[in-house]
Amino acid sequence: MITTDIVKQVSFTDYLTSFKQTLRSVFYERDNIEQFIQKRGFPSLVLRDIMATNPLSVGIPKEYGGRGVKMKECIGMMDAASYESLPLSLTFGINIALFLEPVAKYAGEAAKKSVFHRFLTRQNMGGLMITEPDYGSDALGMQTSNVKNGSNYHVKGVKHWQGLTGLADYWLITSRKANENGKLARDIDFFICDVQQPNQQIHVEEYYNNLGLYPIPYGKNIVDVQIPEAFKLKPESTGLNLMMDLLHRSRYQFPGMGMGFIRRMLDEAIAHCKSRIIGGKPLITLDQVQHQISKIQSAFTICSAMCTRSAEHAGIENNLAGDAVEANSMKAFVTDLMQESAQITTQLKGANGYKAENVSSRGIIDSRPFQIFEGSNDMLYTQISDLVTKLMVRQKDMNLLSFLSGYKLTSLVADQFRNLIDFSVDIKSIQRKSVDLGKIVSRVVSANLMVNMGVKGFRPDLIANSLEMLKQDVTMLVSSYKFQNKISAIEDYQDSSSWLAFS
Repeated sequence: MITTDIVKQVSFTDYLTSFKQTLRSVFYERDNIEQFIQKRGFPSLVLRDIMATNPLSVGIPKEYGGRGVKMKECIGMMDAASYESLPLSLTFGINIALFLEPVAKYAGEAAKKSVFHRFLTRQNMGGLMITEPDYGSDALGMQTSNVKNGSNYHVKGVKHWQGLTGLADYWLITSRKANENGKLARDIDFFICDVQQPNQQIHVEEYYNNLGLYPIPYGKNIVDVQIPEAFKLKPESTGLNLMMDLLHRSRYQFPGMGMGFIRRMLDEAIAHCKSRIIGGKPLITLDQVQHQISKIQSAFTICSAMCTRSAEHAGIENNLAGDAVEANSMKAFVTDLMQESAQITTQLKGANGYKAENVSSRGIIDSRPFQIFEGSNDMLYTQISDLVTKLMVRQKDMNLLSFLSGYKLTSLVADQFRNLIDFSVDIKSIQRKSVDLGKIVSRVVSANLMVNMGVKGFRPDLIANSLEMLKQDVTMLVSSYKFQNKISAIEDYQDSSSWLAFS
């Protein structure tokens, strides 16, 4: 096991190597991940041994005994975990990106000292409460309120779909100040709730029967707590700015959770197709199989570029509130790539891929909610489109090629997409076109990240192949964007639509 003293002393390379050995031991020697991954929760001994290595120390500042909240290490830990278990990596992501990092950046001294000490010495965990039953993606409409009573805040409301429901020791709870007239303020406040303290217990009204991600409990939480003023986060400007900085930093770290997962899908696909003999030849010799595997390999390269960028840019020393285009591009595109990689690997494995315990079919179910939570991908692509269109209007340049050629996130590669993106953007287009445009921009942004990574020495053949894949993807998206389709759903479709009546 790794003690807190060793955590602070060893290099990250050695620390990561030891952590990977622990995962192999608990998942394949001490227990069997193929059996318990289909059950609710991690086995207690498995979770105990994993947490004993202090993996969350990467999200704790050095002055409090951690490894220093270095973004490269935070992402590296999620990468290592997701190769073996996507739910474990998400558990780390929830703790690091949605709790420890905002506490490290915005909490007061007393709160930091208490929280970080227990994380390191008692293997505590923490999560984030934003989502409410009636206000899913509409976070600004949340009804959880807070009222100051002396040196405490009374926080009251209902939250749901929080990862680690009933398991976390700490919660970062969002709420809005209740004014004297009973109305809620527009700004958002953040409070650190310690469920081990009197008057701070969170009542779990219901545990959800979530499909996939079985080791992580989700549910409906009743909040009615008294939180000391010292445990209220202190924003640099407004609570809304704090929330966007927090969420964007979390989205920058999605590639960390995607990295190990996609690499695992790639390794599984290559190994199976090399060993599976069809008509006297390995499956991997078939052209369509080569094409499918190259898609996963492209996802691996794109995700690598995203991780490289995040490691350099997404640290808590930077305010990311204004980084919506890049952060949304990463989260939405990499989660699409995760789902596609799992689908391809399952298809290539044939009947064996359809076993519930198989890592690829399990990956389909476990990676699907990544496209939904923390902003559904269609919504994020729409936001990318809206933000880019506003910039184009401000610059009085509605030609996509011209704009992206001068845009900081795409200037290196825009010309490589010249024949595809040389068209004018219609600011009055319907929402489905905004989704297409957002997807186009995210692909060009990703290509730019790969070129930047190539300068650092990443394999040029992988980058070249991935750029070709992105061009093919953009070609289809541009075709969809230009195709005039205003079909709407017919709600009363039942009339005159039964095939039985015409047979």
